[in-house]
Amino acid sequence: MPFTAVHPDAGLLDATQPDLGRGLEWSKIFKARPRVPLSCPECGWGLHAKHLPRRLGHSSERVRFFCHDPGRPPECELSNESWEHHMLKLELAAAARAAGWYAELEVAAQDGTWRADVMVSSPDGTLRMAWEAQLSPITDDDIRARTARYRAEGIRVCWVSPHEQSPNWIDVVPAVRVRAPKERDERWVVDDGLAGFEQRAEAWCFKEEELGRFVRWVLQGQLVPARVLPRYREVTRSVGQETFWLRRERWWTSVQSVRAQDEADQVWQRRERIQREIEARRQTPAAVQRRRRLADLRERRRAEENRRRLAAQRERLRVQADERRRRQEEYQRVLEASERALEEQHAREAAEREEKARRADESARAWWSAVSVTQRAELLAAAAELARHEKLWVEVPEAPRVAESFAYGIPLYSRGAFHSLYGIVRPCPELAVLSPQLRFQRLLVRNAQEAQKLQEAMGGHARITHFDLPDHEQLSLC
Repeated sequence: MPFTAVHPDAGLLDATQPDLGRGLEWSKIFKARPRVPLSCPECGWGLHAKHLPRRLGHSSERVRFFCHDPGRPPECELSNESWEHHMLKLELAAAARAAGWYAELEVAAQDGTWRADVMVSSPDGTLRMAWEAQLSPITDDDIRARTARYRAEGIRVCWVSPHEQSPNWIDVVPAVRVRAPKERDERWVVDDGLAGFEQRAEAWCFKEEELGRFVRWVLQGQLVPARVLPRYREVTRSVGQETFWLRRERWWTSVQSVRAQDEADQVWQRRERIQREIEARRQTPAAVQRRRRLADLRERRRAEENRRRLAAQRERLRVQADERRRRQEEYQRVLEASERALEEQHAREAAEREEKARRADESARAWWSAVSVTQRAELLAAAAELARHEKLWVEVPEAPRVAESFAYGIPLYSRGAFHSLYGIVRPCPELAVLSPQLRFQRLLVRNAQEAQKLQEAMGGHARITHFDLPDHEQLSLC
């Protein structure tokens, strides 16, 4: 997307000029029929005239330029430039023309050693200056070499970067960083590379200025590139609530600021010279001896202060150690008391368990002592007979044993394919509350009186079967 094109008859055309720089109207090449054979001054490929709005939404303000025909060489630098690059070049050219200088875009040296984005010439033609819109990355060595080629032909140069962050070469060569406008009424602004020297603060300060005014001041000689003296290279810049320390070795600045820096440096050198003279006077034998005495006195005071500080520190450490020891002893006492309490609690719980077991054993013995061995056998036989009626085979053990988990009742198990718990024979009512699983089992007792006691003990939630067995002689289980 170059701004210049080669006309077969008129020569080099400049789309930024009202008459294309050759006394031609835009309509003579824009959509003209037959088409005018224009070519790129860089690669020689065919071009055609085109225009677009300068910014989105402002179609009335249009930018004229040339566009490569399809199939252009990919290495052509003019075709690879971005729209932002073109707009910056256009702004630089417009600013130079507003200052009364003649501006040409995309001017190349005859030997091809350089090609300036914007080449401006003074009204009398004695001065030339190149303005380079540098968007692509470039090393410090390359930009120094390109600047040197301009200088060798007596051409001044200013490099311009539109990136959000200042490039590394901002103070390697004469350069500035600019901020593009975001709204229609805004303008391009120089926000880095321009500074003024504040004599009271003895420091450089960042300055911001419109790009057009900056270009005019440079062309009129009011701004010059100046090197910063070493002691003034550290500068600060505030952005919002943050302050940054930066290092700059070169600025665009006014002649007055250059003079102010030199004067501040001379004042600083005078102060340094006076300080050295004062220091030399202080080196007399009497002054040296007096300083030694003062140094010895200060050393003794420091040693005494160190001894006091170490003593105080040792005392603090002793107090802290005593406090830690006291806390450790207190913790040990609390721990031992807790262990004793825990042991006592375990002993009480064990005694309670033993007491409960003893009471349960007494209740079970009292419960089973109410029936004789014959009555027990009769009850077990009745339970086995009931199981046979239900198509189950229950084997009555020869030496039946009570189960503590079933309230000291005798568990009976079915035999065959389904080996499972059939029922609990005569669990103790007083211990039924300690065996909640009884409510899910079948309970087998002698008669209705035993069934009623068991039902009451379990709150009416039991499956009880009684056999109405007659009373016989009471024998003790023991």
